[in-house]
Amino acid sequence: MFQETTMLRCIELAVKGAGYTAPNPMVGCVIVDSNQNILGEGYHERCGGPHAEVNAIQSVQDKSLLKDATLYVNLEPCAHHGKTPPCANLIVQMGIPSVVIGMKDPHEKVAGKGIEILRQAGIDVIVGIEEKACRELNKRFITFHEKKRPYIILKWAQSSDGFIGQHGKRIKISHPDTDVLVHQWRSEEQAILVGSTTAINDDPELTVRHVKGKNPVRLVLNQGAFLPTHLKLWNDAAETYVIEITNNNGLNTFLQFCRDHHLISVMVEGGAYTLQQFINAGLWDEARVITNTKMVLKNGVKAPVLIKALLVQTTFSGDDRIQIFQPISP
Repeated sequence: MFQETTMLRCIELAVKGAGYTAPNPMVGCVIVDSNQNILGEGYHERCGGPHAEVNAIQSVQDKSLLKDATLYVNLEPCAHHGKTPPCANLIVQMGIPSVVIGMKDPHEKVAGKGIEILRQAGIDVIVGIEEKACRELNKRFITFHEKKRPYIILKWAQSSDGFIGQHGKRIKISHPDTDVLVHQWRSEEQAILVGSTTAINDDPELTVRHVKGKNPVRLVLNQGAFLPTHLKLWNDAAETYVIEITNNNGLNTFLQFCRDHHLISVMVEGGAYTLQQFINAGLWDEARVITNTKMVLKNGVKAPVLIKALLVQTTFSGDDRIQIFQPISP
């Protein structure tokens, strides 16, 4: 039970880096002594910064205690030189005799190599503690490395009768409290995407303004349209990329762009045509649908239609019903 509780503490620490670690994973680390007292803790705070294991080891005041300690970490310690040295080698160097790992790292440069380094050094290694929770924590990172594509979230707001807007005019659908939640969602993803029609007609800024957080990279799928220079997307609040597509290569071009730029998660916010393209291709991992239960539009732009979707959560915000769907596996 202690192992499980301590691993959940690693996850709790790891979440503190949400929105700042991508394309790296969220990782937390706890070091305990032989009496199960916590000696040190740490987490990966931002991409390019020290890893969780480094921060946890540095937080231990008496390093001699590490000789009888156990290190807990939710993801396999890295085994390669990136922006920082390998954590597996550091653990060996510090003489830590026991390591408990939540899950193996799917990154091809690690993929068991970190565990092998530890075991070859005579360290007792346990793998697979609270693995389901560890995978849920880093589902974006895992999807990118296992499926070679970003974790894709579809999001839209609709009236009670199934319209996301009306032609030629902007209509506010969701409740102000829901807007705060949406901005929180944005802060948790590495990129946000709209089609060029939405970019031109709605002129969204696609930034995090109602919460504290990092603005996502802004992506526009464009099929030959001219994007005026006055659009808010061109302000300096965040990076903006236009992905030029054709009917034949649209989503494949998008996927390749994400691979090239190491974008591990994307929230697709519109419009209806773009969202339906992702749905029809089965290219999504979550759909977050906001329905204003009091609003009736009677006509306008029809909301996208989910295919093979499972409702997994329903919450409410003002007059809004917020439903989370996941695709049903074939």
